[in-house]
Amino acid sequence: MNLLQEKLVKYDVPQQAKAAGVYPYFRAISSEQDSEVIINGKKVLMFGSNSYLGLTNHPKIKEAAVDAVRKYGTGCAGSRFLNGTLDIHEELEHRLAKFVGKDEAIIFSTGFQVNLGVVSCITGREDYLILDECDHASIIEGRRLSFSNILKYKHNDMASLEKVLKTCAPDKVKLIITDGVFSMEGDVAPLKEMVALAKKYNASVMVDEAHSLGVFGKHGEGICHALGVTKDVDLIMGTFSKSFASLGGFIACDSITANYLRHNARSYIFSASATPAAIGAANAALDIMLSEPERIEHLWDLTHYALEGFRNLGCEIGPTTTPIIPLYIRDNNKTFAVTRALLDEGIFVNPVVSPAVAPHDTLIRFSLMASHTKEQLDVAFEKIEKCFRQFEILK
Repeated sequence: MNLLQEKLVKYDVPQQAKAAGVYPYFRAISSEQDSEVIINGKKVLMFGSNSYLGLTNHPKIKEAAVDAVRKYGTGCAGSRFLNGTLDIHEELEHRLAKFVGKDEAIIFSTGFQVNLGVVSCITGREDYLILDECDHASIIEGRRLSFSNILKYKHNDMASLEKVLKTCAPDKVKLIITDGVFSMEGDVAPLKEMVALAKKYNASVMVDEAHSLGVFGKHGEGICHALGVTKDVDLIMGTFSKSFASLGGFIACDSITANYLRHNARSYIFSASATPAAIGAANAALDIMLSEPERIEHLWDLTHYALEGFRNLGCEIGPTTTPIIPLYIRDNNKTFAVTRALLDEGIFVNPVVSPAVAPHDTLIRFSLMASHTKEQLDVAFEKIEKCFRQFEILK
């Protein structure tokens, strides 16, 4: 064993979980991503997906992906910067900019690459990146590559944000970056208060709409649109891997900012461009979002039903008001054990443990899709109550 292997072999947390029979990751699915999936030949209710509109197996989206492959092939063999820009990339960028209310949009190969590239390059050495302490890992990775001053404020705490803003040099760029809907907690950023503080201290705002596009707004335009702050938010980030039923991401902003990012965001310049199939699928998903608002209406009907149901069970779910519902366990080992027990009962959920969250904040992430039914939710309530009582989790 060489020195590298000697170092890495000491990491045995996965092996311990496997030995205990509670390892909860890489569970292979042998069917389409829908409200019901097949795992090890068994039907399981899926409550761990980010496909909020339930579009991943929509026939029009499948057809659009296939049509794009027939016309353009399977890949672009290069970056957008050089040989990898297709006319369908530009067409979707124009549509996305209009959809979220910005001058321009730039498509990256993944949503992670959007945040990595934008956050790392947009501010300079003497400027400030100001982050919510619960921002997504992709934002954290972007700030690690930035030469700017990095400041954090307490989660969704605008008094804490103002305290941070007061410490910044008034003549330097200050960019506040927040998730619109937080991916684990399911709560919404107080964007109205945030943009008011940004105006007061001459700061700019970037909102990650990964978990709010397709969910908020009549047609899924996102949380900035729903709260009426689009004009006051400088950059809006989105991803295709959730409501858009594809793979990729984008940043929407004014033309001046877009010009800079196209020529400086390294994860954009030095990555192969999003595949024709991914772009075709995302474009078709946007068509469906615009033409079938009833999907979003049903998603919210399910959300209200689920929130009430979990509260009636006595589950601790925090301040979430969205289709992302955290079921707090507050114990790493118990979170793994409950996740396994639920899978045995036919319920797929995701465990969230430290270091993703603090050890006392571990949870099961329960998420909804527009393709779910209330009858499926009732089954989930029954199984979750059974397992939670078994592990003495319910209040």
